[in-house]
Amino acid sequence: MSVSHRVKIMTKGTEYIARRADDTGFIHYPQEEHDIWRQLYARQAVNLPGRACKEYLQGLDALGMPKDRIPQLAEIDAVLQATTGWKTAAVPALISFGRFFELLANKEFPVATFIRRKEEFDYLQEPDIFHEIFGHCPLLTNPSFANFSHMYGQLGLHASKEERVFLARLYWFTVEFGLLQPKDGPLCIYGGGILSSPGETLYAMESDAPERQPFDLLNVLRTPYRIDIMQPIYYVIEHIDMLDEIAKMDIMAYVTKARQLGLFAPKFPPKAKAS
Repeated sequence: MSVSHRVKIMTKGTEYIARRADDTGFIHYPQEEHDIWRQLYARQAVNLPGRACKEYLQGLDALGMPKDRIPQLAEIDAVLQATTGWKTAAVPALISFGRFFELLANKEFPVATFIRRKEEFDYLQEPDIFHEIFGHCPLLTNPSFANFSHMYGQLGLHASKEERVFLARLYWFTVEFGLLQPKDGPLCIYGGGILSSPGETLYAMESDAPERQPFDLLNVLRTPYRIDIMQPIYYVIEHIDMLDEIAKMDIMAYVTKARQLGLFAPKFPPKAKAS
């Protein structure tokens, strides 16, 4: 692959290479990266039954993504377009708030085209293709989740820089790290940050360490988080359709109130400064 089809990314001091599509739209990955996908998929195939919400598992079945290689984005797009009208958008790594909101508002889900290494199997603070495709795309086949994501993009597109910081917490504690507790069923996962992380899947569901609180929009907007640790608190919704109810709320009014009240004290230690 030529240098023009690679983008270098630094995450936690590790260099990654984002793969770019060739002229036909095909992304070429080396075999060792397909092997990482296979191992991650196999590990989560064991971890997720009984822990992932049924809507996610239904979406995973609908996508029918390969277990032994990194899927091409066109394969994912074909199913998303047919179910909810969404598609993916290849990005190198983390993107600006503005670009992120723009993509979601256009029903395009950003997918970073690199994959983690073995030493970062359990948790990767930068979103890789396994996180984006395996963690998020199955639920994008669900109308409530897809609608919430679209609404969120439209909302953020018109928000100020200061408001977007508060909106980021809403996304974090729902789409990324949300849990679901049906009245007639066990606790389960719908957040892609958990579903794509073998370590956080077991931590979120089996450990007594984190708090699990009922979803409250104002509290969510006031809760600090860190991207480089297992989460000390998760917010729980009752059913996936509750995302439709949240989407209908006056979210920006809650953002205004949250800004007035300020943030809660963090439930984690401050990040160590680099020496």
